[in-house]
Amino acid sequence: MRANDADGAADADGDECPDDGGPLADTAVALVERRGVVVGWSRAAEELLERPAAEVLGRSVLRLLTEADRAALAEPAGSPPERGEVTVERGAGRPVAVRYQARPLREGAGTAILAVTAEWALEAEHAESLSRALLSQERIGYVLRDAELTVVRTNVDRPGFAGPPLPPGSRLSDVMGSSDAAGADAALRGVLETGEPLTGQDERVRSTQPPYGDWSWSVSALRTEDRRGRPTGIAILLTDPTDHWKTARRSALRHRAARIGGTLDIEGTAQEIVDTLVPDFADFAWVDLADPVLTGDEPPKTLKSGELHLRRVAVRAMSGAWPPELLRPGQAVPRLPDHPMVHHLQEGRTIVVDRATFEEGLDDPARIRHAAPERGHSLSIAPLFARGLVLGVVAVWRAERPEPFDEEDVGLLTEIAAHAALSVDNARRYTREHRAAVALQRRLLPKASTVTPVMETAGAYLPAAGGAGLGGDWFDAIELPCLRTALVVGDVTGHGLHATATMGRLRTAVGTLADLELAPDELLTHLDDLVKRLAGEADPAHRDVVSATCLVAVHDPVSGRCVMAAAGHPPPLLLVPDGPARPVPIQPGPPLGVGGLPFETASVDVPPGSVLALYTDGLVLRYGDDLDSGTRGLADRLARVPHAESDLAALTEDLMTPAGGAPLRDDAALLLARTSRLAADAVAGWEFPAEPGSVASAREAATGALAAWGLEDSIFATELIVSELVTNAVRFAGGPVGLRLIRGEALFCEVTDPSNTQPRMRRARSTDEGGRGLFLVAQLSSRWGSRYGPSGKTIWVEQELPA
Repeated sequence: MRANDADGAADADGDECPDDGGPLADTAVALVERRGVVVGWSRAAEELLERPAAEVLGRSVLRLLTEADRAALAEPAGSPPERGEVTVERGAGRPVAVRYQARPLREGAGTAILAVTAEWALEAEHAESLSRALLSQERIGYVLRDAELTVVRTNVDRPGFAGPPLPPGSRLSDVMGSSDAAGADAALRGVLETGEPLTGQDERVRSTQPPYGDWSWSVSALRTEDRRGRPTGIAILLTDPTDHWKTARRSALRHRAARIGGTLDIEGTAQEIVDTLVPDFADFAWVDLADPVLTGDEPPKTLKSGELHLRRVAVRAMSGAWPPELLRPGQAVPRLPDHPMVHHLQEGRTIVVDRATFEEGLDDPARIRHAAPERGHSLSIAPLFARGLVLGVVAVWRAERPEPFDEEDVGLLTEIAAHAALSVDNARRYTREHRAAVALQRRLLPKASTVTPVMETAGAYLPAAGGAGLGGDWFDAIELPCLRTALVVGDVTGHGLHATATMGRLRTAVGTLADLELAPDELLTHLDDLVKRLAGEADPAHRDVVSATCLVAVHDPVSGRCVMAAAGHPPPLLLVPDGPARPVPIQPGPPLGVGGLPFETASVDVPPGSVLALYTDGLVLRYGDDLDSGTRGLADRLARVPHAESDLAALTEDLMTPAGGAPLRDDAALLLARTSRLAADAVAGWEFPAEPGSVASAREAATGALAAWGLEDSIFATELIVSELVTNAVRFAGGPVGLRLIRGEALFCEVTDPSNTQPRMRRARSTDEGGRGLFLVAQLSSRWGSRYGPSGKTIWVEQELPA
């Protein structure tokens, strides 16, 4: 206000009180002297009544009222009542209701009348009533912030409200972690700048001041404005669904914990445990298991301290990087001290301690450094207790979050550890059974590598990854007489011990049938009959595994040819020197056990230095999505290897682990065979007619060949053998009669005739004139036998050569 000395009247025109939009900007002020004459008139009064000061000053204030209010308020002293509501006449003749208060000034200075519209006063009353109601709430938080987001009014500073206090003058960064506060401030500043309200946003509050803990606030915020629409701050309503949030978080944690143990892998299960607990439950977690558990065995049943022989298996830190001072996976846990905490664990009880108690229990700075993170303040350890055995422990630390573990946390950790212990125990028992099955499988398979004068072989078997486990894939390399070799690969349907057992029976049968020197197609025919018989004998629940595919190939180093037949099995790959690897064209018959169709043979020339690859479908499916693409991928991989000089065992391992390291979807077997051929001068052959004189000619031819080879010491025995076998062929089989000598590590003598009669050795009586020929042959040789061809048979005899 400003006094006008010229006319003795005070003029309150507001020039010195610019309208800044504050709470008094709309308050009209009039100065009235004792007689009721207006001597001062503010700019807000001019705007409210639409009357300039010149029109009002020097006149009675009652002239501004309507006639009814003027008569009611007229007093002899000309002084209005202290407060009330009246209707005043605006300059344009429109009445407006106002509320006013009259404040006497110093003695004799008159009265100051402050007035606002009744509407504005009612809004202010409602706003104040709402503010008082919100500030008195205990379940709803109310925070009024100014334009700088500083707390102006709040009820969150009272002890009864859950969460950290927010006293007037504070900011979020004073009570919350910097990252949480920055995110919340950014959201509120967006409301302040755009005017778009925030409704029901979940805000996690982790207090850095007492009371420590985590809360979940549901935040709604809107911008406050003055009567002219200018932003003045933020009004925030908070509800506290922390209990529901914690319940939901624990339920989610239980749900994740229920999925622990799906892999049946001990170390994988342990890692799933710590991944479940961090970061939602703890800041650090690890799992220690007893050493026997890692190999599938049971831990010792003892309550003596330090007898668990624990080893760190899995770790997880909220920050991602595991502190270097803490024990790492694979390291042995130091012997546990004789302390009540350890006894509780061995009895299957969960413990919770603060850092001071923990350090007092260990009483060893070095062990404390290996067992406690730098800022860890609360520790809980739960035993992995299953079937009365302590398999290990799961330990969790809180470091970054300030609240310690409470009873609810201990109960939840105990529940998770109980479920996890069953998963660890299932994985342990699976490991033990799998180890036994692998041992059985290894015993049923032949040795991985063989080397003969005419062939080098290397084989490998890998079980399927994950839960598929072992199966019935197998391979075999069987040495046959006269330096021939039978190569076999097969795949029993199904997985598990039943498939493994069936595989063992089939491999035994193949070895027996191979010793009979049957042709590959005939061998598969006998094997098909065996599988059908096994299926009929099997329990109905296991008949699905009594079926198989099989490939049999017989290599002859003299002719350099390989004869093969397949029962539902993919063809082998042939890699010739300086050439590509291609599948051998072969028409496979039905799988073993199906029957109804014959098996066909295929013959292929195998140059010296070639590599034959026999495999099961589990391997080719690792190189492609189907058998065709997988076979091409395996062939390309095989062709890129310098096979002539390579180590077959290393090549086998390389082919079993293709690029990318994808796990096997099915078990797989692979057999590689590098072939060679006998030199031309190591074989001598003749053909004689079925005449008595042919016996002497055969002896003479054999003697000459042995002399040329420098095997004079074997001439006498060989003459007798040739004489007996050719004589029998001439007398009982007819001609022509073939004679072949093969020189290798042993000396082989073969006599071929057109008869299919099975030769038998018998014990002749002293009065018999014959019947001693094969008995004599057996005494002069290390072994003998016969095989049948498309027409006729071949009797072979093997003799050891002098060293």
